[in-house]
Amino acid sequence: MSTFSESAVTAFGLIGGADPVLWSIVARSLAVSASATLIACALGVLLGAWLGVARFSGRGAVLTFLNTFLALPSVVVGLIVYLLLSRSGPLGFLGWLFSFKAMVVAQAVLVLPVCTALTRQVVEDVERSHGEQLQSLGAGPWLRSAILAFDQRFALLTVLIACFGRAVSEVGAVMVVGGNIEGFTRVMTTAIALETSKGDLALALALGIVLLGVVLLLNAAIALLARWRGSVGDRPAAIEGAPA
Repeated sequence: MSTFSESAVTAFGLIGGADPVLWSIVARSLAVSASATLIACALGVLLGAWLGVARFSGRGAVLTFLNTFLALPSVVVGLIVYLLLSRSGPLGFLGWLFSFKAMVVAQAVLVLPVCTALTRQVVEDVERSHGEQLQSLGAGPWLRSAILAFDQRFALLTVLIACFGRAVSEVGAVMVVGGNIEGFTRVMTTAIALETSKGDLALALALGIVLLGVVLLLNAAIALLARWRGSVGDRPAAIEGAPA
């Protein structure tokens, strides 16, 4: 039996046998990414919705700056957060470096531009058709952004799922600020990198299969939401005057 076949058999055995090391890493990874996504989306939806309706001098520069952060390498984000949280950094007094909290901060910083940019696009698209009507009723930028964001809440749920997928699959930032400490800051992506370098292909492959399954479920959820929204949007309206 080849090395790959042996590793695959062992990997599925680890998954099916509820290996405690494997599933503790998975649980920690999901907890970090979920926490980071909730924090980033809480801020990103507010900022993105406001940018979708606000018109001000320098808006183009702000959007260019925001789009630049979409392509920022995760390891650079990790470096920035590391410098902020290090003992000599401005936030060093918190003592968060190489901890669960540091990884949450790094992933939140990484996901925030994604959430903000996608939310801005969603709200701006619908603002073109409803913005003038809301403005004529006296709604200011913040109120319009809140109304339009609520109207597009299912689209924003898709944004949240996409942001979680971005967070759970990154490796550079959490490796830098978390240190990949066994039992404390080791998550799926950093564990895969470490176990592969050590030659423990079975555990690396098992984590890879679980991570692939998580991403597959997220994409399936996005597809189902899109199909559901499409079916609701295509539903024929009731004929005016028809009996209920």
